[in-house]
Amino acid sequence: MAILLDGNSLTLEQVANVLYRNEKVQISEQAWENVKKSRKVVEENVQRGNVIYGITTGFGKFSDMVISSSDTEELQINLIRSHAVAVGEPFSEKVSRAMLLLRANALAKGYSGIRRETLQLLLDCLNHGIHPVIPSQGSLGASGDLAPLSHLALLLVGEGEAIYQGSKMSGAEALKQAGLSPIRLQAKEGLALINGTQAMTAVGVLAYLEAQELALTADKVAAMTLESLCGIVDAFAPESHQVRPYPEQQDVAARILSYVDGSNLTTRQGEIRVQDAYSLRCIPQVHGAIYQVLRYVEEKLLIEMNAATDNPLIFSDSGKVISGGNFHGQPIAFAMDFLGIAMSELANISERRIERLVNPQLNDLPAFLSPDPGLQSGLMITQYVAASLVSENKTLAHPSSVDSIPSSANQEDHVSMGTTAARHAYQIIQNSRRVLSIEAICAAQAAYIRGAEKLAPTTKELYSQIRAIVPVIEKDRSYSKDIENVASWIKEKHAAQGVVQPV
Repeated sequence: MAILLDGNSLTLEQVANVLYRNEKVQISEQAWENVKKSRKVVEENVQRGNVIYGITTGFGKFSDMVISSSDTEELQINLIRSHAVAVGEPFSEKVSRAMLLLRANALAKGYSGIRRETLQLLLDCLNHGIHPVIPSQGSLGASGDLAPLSHLALLLVGEGEAIYQGSKMSGAEALKQAGLSPIRLQAKEGLALINGTQAMTAVGVLAYLEAQELALTADKVAAMTLESLCGIVDAFAPESHQVRPYPEQQDVAARILSYVDGSNLTTRQGEIRVQDAYSLRCIPQVHGAIYQVLRYVEEKLLIEMNAATDNPLIFSDSGKVISGGNFHGQPIAFAMDFLGIAMSELANISERRIERLVNPQLNDLPAFLSPDPGLQSGLMITQYVAASLVSENKTLAHPSSVDSIPSSANQEDHVSMGTTAARHAYQIIQNSRRVLSIEAICAAQAAYIRGAEKLAPTTKELYSQIRAIVPVIEKDRSYSKDIENVASWIKEKHAAQGVVQPV
């Protein structure tokens, strides 16, 4: 059964189903009625010659210039063409797909004045797997994602480029091959298609979905590291976490204890040392705080996914047309910066655990987990790679949302940079996944040296999964492919399982 869009109830699970399983999408009957009523208000205002931003006026600084009703169609196509100036590498097809879905959901709310046939074509492109080629750089995040969304809109008028059935072609050819026809934009429609936050939100949703799986995997990898270093389990005792009652911290502590239950490698206070280093002892506190961020980000994404973020907004019940600022991406900019910081810390503490696994001054294992220390370097340089990625993350985690550059002759004098924040957060997640992959490889090698049969049942299963990807290190080799293969495995776990809510 197809997912029904009404502009108000789209969930992350549904987005995941559309992105990863190509589930079909339809507009609910009530939403179609709302779209119809909103469109009627636009047409009435055009007929009366009322001066309304973006309908009978120019855009941005040109908002004071009145446009003849006979030129409204040309005004809209000129808008799309002139604003489609994004640059850089294109967004992935999943991001492009998410943008189609989220823009359709926003228009289905019935506050944008779009025609039924235009919204239907947007849905048809999504359902047929026609993905507009959208360059990833060039959005200020207010007035929405103008440049990226303009590239999306070009597809609907038979221009621009698209990916269809694995091949890049013109937008016109993609529509033709799918048996679809381009539309001619009418009053307000160009603005309705491009004035919104769907680029930053699309990237944000994808980043969030991948970050969830990465965080859950990090808990399990950290548990195997704890065992491989004969870590002390007392620090995870529930009493310690009940007196600092963050539920996420308590959940992580309980998970770690469950993962190492049955281990013959973990220790108790005083058996070999009294305390572990922070990167082991403080896993619940650090990972728990990361889950707090994930929950914050989830809340903001759910609101934004079901919001009307264009301008002006059409209120059919009252007939009002209100020029406001819902296109401003500040809430998502903050959320994405916060997500980037959190995922940087996930990698940061992971890299410190890697150091404890390979540094002979910090453990009783062979130096750098080498099969023949000195003659063979073992996993020495994997820690360098992790350190490099962590350092890069620190640069990427500088908040984009603290920046603003005026545009449109100072009419648009404060912007969010939310799309930059989302892009950086996504890149941080890719880097952090590779850091975690290095920890997994090092922890598995340390467990092999200790005796993998001594692992707890849960971590032994993880060990077997890693071993299916990365053979035991018996002599030096290049580990680049090993790292990338483990990273791909972690990423694909989400696609296979769907949305995994933080617990």
